Amino acid sequence: MENFTPISALIGGVLIGVSASMLLLLNGRLAGVSSILHGAVPPQAAGDSSWRYLFLGGLIVGALIVRAFEGDQPITFDASPVVILLGGLLVGLGTCIGGGCTSGHGVCGIGRLSVRSMVATVTFMATALITVLVMRHGLGG
Repeated sequence: MENFTPISALIGGVLIGVSASMLLLLNGRLAGVSSILHGAVPPQAAGDSSWRYLFLGGLIVGALIVRAFEGDQPITFDASPVVILLGGLLVGLGTCIGGGCTSGHGVCGIGRLSVRSMVATVTFMATALITVLVMRHGLGG
């Protein structure tokens, strides 16, 4: 557990919860990243895109700020580009089938006590667990 950082994880979790609550209370919108991205891609409803661009821009700016404070640490992937691409496509397919992504269901849906989101989040987590077990132990990894 060399990367266990409970204080920064707690602060990050609180910030995510507060920002998701503020978006819902002030804008009447859920902070599901896949839905926000989908709504930002044309064609979209008139007047409904500026907050989406700001939200998505905030994700990028936030990552750049963390990188500035953390230093220039290399990003490595333990998978081939084909596996990474396939994983991205499967995540996109899953968000379409599941009616949202982990942030929408896990952060916002559970916070609103949505049974659909609770089932979706348990499904995400179980699928992730099975995938890790298969990739790390079942396929010789």
